[in-house]
Amino acid sequence: MFPPTRIRSCLPVINPMFRRLKPHRPFRQTLHQTKSVNTNNLQKSKWTSVRAIFTRWVPLGSVMYVGWCYIRATINYEISKVEIKFYEMFPFRITSRLWGKIAAYELPVSIRGLVYGTYCKMFNVNLNEAAISDLTYYKSLSAFFTRSLRDGARFISPAACVSPCDGVVLNCGPAKTDRIEQVKGVTYSLEEFLGENKWSKNANNYYDSLLKDKKNILHQCIIYLAPGDYHRFHSPCDWMSLYRRHFSGKLLSVNPWMASLIPGLFTMNERAVYIGEWKHGFFSMTAVGATNVGSIEIYKDPDLRTNTKGKRNRVDETVMQKVQFTKGELFGQFNMGSTIILLFEAPPDFKFDLQSGDRVLVGQALTEMSKERSR
Repeated sequence: MFPPTRIRSCLPVINPMFRRLKPHRPFRQTLHQTKSVNTNNLQKSKWTSVRAIFTRWVPLGSVMYVGWCYIRATINYEISKVEIKFYEMFPFRITSRLWGKIAAYELPVSIRGLVYGTYCKMFNVNLNEAAISDLTYYKSLSAFFTRSLRDGARFISPAACVSPCDGVVLNCGPAKTDRIEQVKGVTYSLEEFLGENKWSKNANNYYDSLLKDKKNILHQCIIYLAPGDYHRFHSPCDWMSLYRRHFSGKLLSVNPWMASLIPGLFTMNERAVYIGEWKHGFFSMTAVGATNVGSIEIYKDPDLRTNTKGKRNRVDETVMQKVQFTKGELFGQFNMGSTIILLFEAPPDFKFDLQSGDRVLVGQALTEMSKERSR
């Protein structure tokens, strides 16, 4: 054993050694705190990184938005201007162009039946009406969307004006003012929709300037084409197109629910307006674009280009050389669903044989002049 005197003589040397070892326990605490801080920073970075925007925030926001839409649909809710502006900010033009490229991509023959068959079940597509019912024939989704009808699938009524497309009637009836109903209680401006009247200026009032006969009134018919409908549209009557106006607007959804929420929806969206005359005077037929409907094709107007990239004019006007259309003639086609709007002059006793919510087919009589229906 060491004598006490020897131990005391070693204390000056031992004490500093123990002092150096004392920080060992606090060091463990500091390391633990450092790990917790790093863990917190790591958790924060998972939610604040660019990757998190697409892997976390977008799915979470989508679920919340769908839930909110479901709740809103179950109550009598009026959409606010802030929500409309926020909805307009979505890049629907870019997504529609992307969808157009995907839809035009040629699919392998082995999966065409599965892809198109699933689509038919989802949207209740009637393949018996198609000119070619073999699903492997269609090279792409775009070719399947714009499929033609077999001969005899539609009967063209002898009525003066018939349905230009398959779809659901959103609204129809007389339009006696510059504000027209797109659905019940929700309106849009006639002048904003058609644009400046450069083809006939015979009155100070815009509404009256469209009429050739002041005894007549304007009538309208709005038909919505769902994704499962026949996507080509036809001429509703014998008429002559004199003027085309292309509006490079937005590509918002035009389904009936959105049309009932957003006033002036049809004046916001991209559209091709064809203006001319029929036997009663003024006549116009408008193809309205929508989400994933970046391409509107008009067979007798090959110069029309919709949803183009880069800088574009808000309005593109073209004077047409008296292009004649006969009732039932093919007029154009959409990709996915969209809307056709007819605005025309007719006598006050002109009555629609339809009401909002009715389903119509190409060639079906729109008026009470004939009760004959499409087969």
